[in-house]
Amino acid sequence: MEGELPDIRIRQARREDLHALVSIFAADAVGGHGDTTDPVAFADYVSAFAAIEASPDQVLYVAERGGEVVGTFQTMVTTTLTGRGSSAMIIEAVQTRADMRGQGIGAGMIEFAIAEAKSRGIKRVALTSNAIRKDAHRFYERLGFKPSHLGFKMALK
Repeated sequence: MEGELPDIRIRQARREDLHALVSIFAADAVGGHGDTTDPVAFADYVSAFAAIEASPDQVLYVAERGGEVVGTFQTMVTTTLTGRGSSAMIIEAVQTRADMRGQGIGAGMIEFAIAEAKSRGIKRVALTSNAIRKDAHRFYERLGFKPSHLGFKMALK
């Protein structure tokens, strides 16, 4: 599925987008994910991309401007027994290239994800944001998201 904003094209990511995506993630000092453009690590990204691409419940997207990748996000659909067997779309890994922030790209990506969820009959979208990203929290609230849950993580070795 593809989406169009005035000068932004949102489409499903392709293998050839990986270098641009890795660069966006590696430039994020706040995330603490350990992403790197070191060529030695590239095989890890290729493997992860293959798993995402093979999953019927996940889609990795890119936002392009002028043929360049300027943003990305991923969606996952999960169904639970709670809510009478409801499904939710989880939006993850939302990133806009640092030099492109403040231009509506992030809002366009989120609006695209919401429209995709609605088109699939999904009644709820959810996302998480690092607790220290106060600007991101204000951004999501401006788009209509409400803080409702407290998230927990555990790193496994």
